[in-house]
Amino acid sequence: MPELPEVEALAQHLRDNATGRSVARVDIASLSVLKTVSPPWSELHGRTVTGATRYGKYLDLDCEGLHLVFHLARAGWMRWSDSLSPAPPKPGRGPIALRVHLGGGVGFDLTEAGTQKKLSAWVVEDPAEVPGIAKLGPDALSLDVEGLTAVLSGRTERIKTVLTDQSMIAGIGNAYSDEILHAAKLSPYATAGRLDADAVERLHATMREILTDAVERSLKQDAARLKAEKRSGMRVHGRTGLPCPVCGDKVREVSFADRSLQYCATCQTGGRPLADRRLSRLLK
Repeated sequence: MPELPEVEALAQHLRDNATGRSVARVDIASLSVLKTVSPPWSELHGRTVTGATRYGKYLDLDCEGLHLVFHLARAGWMRWSDSLSPAPPKPGRGPIALRVHLGGGVGFDLTEAGTQKKLSAWVVEDPAEVPGIAKLGPDALSLDVEGLTAVLSGRTERIKTVLTDQSMIAGIGNAYSDEILHAAKLSPYATAGRLDADAVERLHATMREILTDAVERSLKQDAARLKAEKRSGMRVHGRTGLPCPVCGDKVREVSFADRSLQYCATCQTGGRPLADRRLSRLLK
């Protein structure tokens, strides 16, 4: 799933390449992708792109006050083309859900792999009309130590849950939360509201460092290479069974119904493996 660094890089790509161009046409290849009916998407036609913004993991293309907002979900992506095919994509065929034609023959596709179609787009006059944006917590890169302390105060959830709950902190997903917690030497199962001041300061510092570094690396990449760049920068996420780059211990995994987390027991949990209910069931 694209997270804050990749979405920020995609927003910058749109600012650099789409701003100042007119919207020639928008093609909807999957009716399920569009979550609004008024204004119609055809209202975007002929408008000039005036900017692109990121809200958490949402992308906003501003077209003279009318906004095309989209969320790429787990398997979605934005694919830019300097010579976009003028033919509309065939509905229900292939991964393309929506295509935006811009002046000069350039444009982009919103694509989604797999069978779970969760990529979403909205045409709105105000991005705050998008329910997910209206519920976003403070952006992860906007928080200072005091702000993070306020977010965590009194929370009984695991710190992994708080970091990935967009209504508490916006922009962090499964991958970067694993990386942040590993660097901060915190168990993903630690209770958020029970972290002491030193742990919160450590968490804040690593959150800023990892996300800022990832943004800087992502901004240097072509949009087509962002996924590979994200994977190459991971130290524990997606590296189950490989040695931890800090201590050499084996990276472990806890699996859930639709996702998993990775961690190092030596670095994060005092050497104690975390309970994996799926594995426990298999062993019974």
